[in-house]
Amino acid sequence: MRITKDAKPISRVKCVVDTCEYWETGDHCLASEIEIQPPNAADTEETDCATFSPKNY
Repeated sequence: MRITKDAKPISRVKCVVDTCEYWETGDHCLASEIEIQPPNAADTEETDCATFSPKNY
């Protein structure tokens, strides 16, 4: 899956992962969409943000 980077952040989404390509100052997410996996997760520790893409420094 290839997510594009938008100019405006996703409203109501807070992201503090500043090493992600889609992170913007103020803890905003500029991804065009967010995918969180896996189905049937039972708690927070079982979830994963599939949208995460490491920044190219």
